Amino acid sequence: MRYRFDNTLARSTGRLVGWLAVTCLGIVVPASALLVWTDPSAPRSLSGRLIAVWRVSAETLRLGAVTGAPLRMLLGVLLGLMALLYVSTLIGVITTGLTDRLTELRRGRSTVVEAGHSVVLGWSEQVFTVVGELVAARAGQRWGAVVVLADRDKTEMEEALAAALGPTGTTRLICRSGSTADPEALGLVSPASARTVLVLPAAETAGDTETVRTLLALRAVLGEHAGPPVVACVRDERYRVAARLAAGPRGIVLESDRTAAGLIAHSALHPGLTAVLRELLDFAGDEFYLAAAPELAGRRFGDVLLDCATAAVAGLVRADGTVLLNPPPETVVAPGDRPVVVAPDEDTPRWEDCRDLVEPPAPTEPDAGAAEPSRFLLLGWNRRAPHLVDQLRRRARPGAVLHVVTDAADAAPTPPVPEPRREPAGFDGLAVTFSTADPTDPSSLRALDPGSYERIIVLGPDSGEAAGPPDHRTLIVLLILRSLAQEAGYAVPVVAELADERNRALAPLGPDSEAVVGGQLTGLLMAQVSQNGHLAAVFEELFAAGGSALRLRPAHLYVPPGRPASFATVVAAARDRSECAIGYRCHGSAAVPAGGRQVRLNPAKADLRVWSRTDEIVVVVTDGAAAGSAGGAGGSQAARADVS
Repeated sequence: MRYRFDNTLARSTGRLVGWLAVTCLGIVVPASALLVWTDPSAPRSLSGRLIAVWRVSAETLRLGAVTGAPLRMLLGVLLGLMALLYVSTLIGVITTGLTDRLTELRRGRSTVVEAGHSVVLGWSEQVFTVVGELVAARAGQRWGAVVVLADRDKTEMEEALAAALGPTGTTRLICRSGSTADPEALGLVSPASARTVLVLPAAETAGDTETVRTLLALRAVLGEHAGPPVVACVRDERYRVAARLAAGPRGIVLESDRTAAGLIAHSALHPGLTAVLRELLDFAGDEFYLAAAPELAGRRFGDVLLDCATAAVAGLVRADGTVLLNPPPETVVAPGDRPVVVAPDEDTPRWEDCRDLVEPPAPTEPDAGAAEPSRFLLLGWNRRAPHLVDQLRRRARPGAVLHVVTDAADAAPTPPVPEPRREPAGFDGLAVTFSTADPTDPSSLRALDPGSYERIIVLGPDSGEAAGPPDHRTLIVLLILRSLAQEAGYAVPVVAELADERNRALAPLGPDSEAVVGGQLTGLLMAQVSQNGHLAAVFEELFAAGGSALRLRPAHLYVPPGRPASFATVVAAARDRSECAIGYRCHGSAAVPAGGRQVRLNPAKADLRVWSRTDEIVVVVTDGAAAGSAGGAGGSQAARADVS
């Protein structure tokens, strides 16, 4: 019976209406008759009671209560049905309109009416880092908005961002759905009134063409309007020129694969720098700013290093945009020059003479000249690997050896590996050898004798090439490496590339080993540059081989160990070595200061601390000092802001 009834309802709308009418009459008419027959004032005659039943039923069904001749009653029913049809249609039209509007709003197709907001175009692994940093950058503002446009469901984006970021304070997160290469969809986020626009790199290298299309669509939307600064990122350097042309004069284009490879190379050659870079790039602590200090004109840069009590000076930006990180101490600050400082915010620097905080020079221990590693083992291959080999060729000391081990399924190039960058290098002493093995096989990995190397680098496969997330294979390789190290009793520092920040806590890393989440650091860099475009040249200088660089130096090179000394004393000692000290890194839980951070950037010049032999000073050095163990006087490489 139930089956037949369901089939009847499914045949047509008319049958559904008919069954609805029969059901209503089957309930209303008996109930009306019961009301009439139980009413003491009801008519006594049968015809009178039937008329009363009709009247009650008609009033219940809103069909009118006209009595009399059958034609008169039929006309009353017709009018009632018309009234019911009109009201039902009106309610249906209103309900449909509201439903369509709510559906459109849920789909994210309404126009954002904001000014001074940040616009993020695209969805990739960097979106959570970029949006989180933009929220942190606006923490001091009363109201703000970050608008995300991507070809995804609006509700899914909002739920993902809320789960990843949590409460955002006074900053509102607004999501809109649509293609970032569609000018009509771009108009929904009001880019012309935005403070800045960020174009995230696509998940795959082939998506760089979509990034270029997005930039062209953005120019079509802005028209003749100059528009806000645009920060875009591509994965393949071949698309960088096209992206710069599409971005226009106010555009800054970064290259994620080369940046990530440079970070891995830095970590392999100089362990500990990843934590320093993370502190510099996020908005939670101290970061780079350009300070306005016209009163410094005419002073020597060496004196300026001790002229700021609340910020660490690292270089200068000339009036023409040329960046000088760690220039020689005798460099004279010209009118219009702006100091590059590490500070909590751009309004923090307080210029006052701190030379009275410098203690008299005390004997320090000589530099033992810790040698950089010379034997590297690279496990895995992906599209960033050629950049990594290129970076190691330019930075490793002469005579170094890199052994590349790839799985048979990996598309490893035949030697020699082509260099992604063709700038002339002053040194190229890295010998590269190749072999094929499965890094996830313990016997194959044991046969490589990993204990004979000074650094091991683990790369994961590109997204989409592995059976699962790329970090799964990386975690397996790290687990096997740690087991072999414990079995053989050696400890080789490992640098592992991870795609997901959440897997950092899962990575089985030993002492002096670290995980580099290239996508996260690229997202941090994009957020920093979006807030101050002049910083693009500063970071370009830091990441480029042959320019200035960040280094961790033993603290005993600057102050005697075991004795209290102010950070101003450290800055003065670093200046005498032609370096700029901007912070320090401590080791061991007992050495961690009250702030709880192992890396402390921009400590106050007056801060006194007992320096241990394991402490390290974060310094900015020139290329000559970066290659050697001691700092010497040398010229600093200059860079210009790449904003075209």
